[in-house]
Amino acid sequence: MSRRKIAVVTGASAGIGAATARALYAAGFEVVIGARRLDRLRDLAAEIDATACELDVTEDESVARFAAAFERVDLLVNNAGFSLGLAPVVESDPAEWAAMHDTNVVGVVRLIRALLPRLLESGDGHVINVGSIAGFEVYPGGGGYAGSKHALRALTRTLRLELLGQPVRVTEVCPGMTETEFSLVRFAGDEARAAAVYGGMTPLAADDVAECISWAATRPPHVNIDEIVVRPRDQAAAHAVHRDG
Repeated sequence: MSRRKIAVVTGASAGIGAATARALYAAGFEVVIGARRLDRLRDLAAEIDATACELDVTEDESVARFAAAFERVDLLVNNAGFSLGLAPVVESDPAEWAAMHDTNVVGVVRLIRALLPRLLESGDGHVINVGSIAGFEVYPGGGGYAGSKHALRALTRTLRLELLGQPVRVTEVCPGMTETEFSLVRFAGDEARAAAVYGGMTPLAADDVAECISWAATRPPHVNIDEIVVRPRDQAAAHAVHRDG
């Protein structure tokens, strides 16, 4: 009998990460979930019979403890990421840029470094990085976030070249406007401002993005989905959104 594959999902306490954990569980994976908010992780773990481990992707020691909590890995979904603020470049806070880059880019590097040997050992490993349309397009006020997602796209494509000939697939899934806690975090908990982002249009839901991730993860071993760009119908570009009224 073939064993169930093990999927590791970072940033799984809410939004796309939590939806991805549910989708992969439904697809037959055993799931290991990591995030800083362990209380939320435990609730999700109880729901889908997952292993929950505290994880801060910006801390080397946290990543090392996380990686030591399980022996096998077939799929790594690097989902942890966030955005801060919407200030023009000349008014932005360099500390916010550094924080975004450390989580959205360097955090991914930390997880790949920690888990790649086991992905190779699996004989059919897969790395899926959750990017953004901001990795392709820029928009006013989004310099720091878009910069981090452009860097993630470069990292992903470089990794794909470096692993050519090895039994590891590399994929990037790049969503457009998705209604999660993303805007609430970006605007420091300002609920009205966060809600206005999606006013008059229908954004993607976390489940929509999770379905793309699960689909890419369940292709045959010889099929590598390089990248998926998924947007709501009401969005044609990062700065081009149709709104009713």
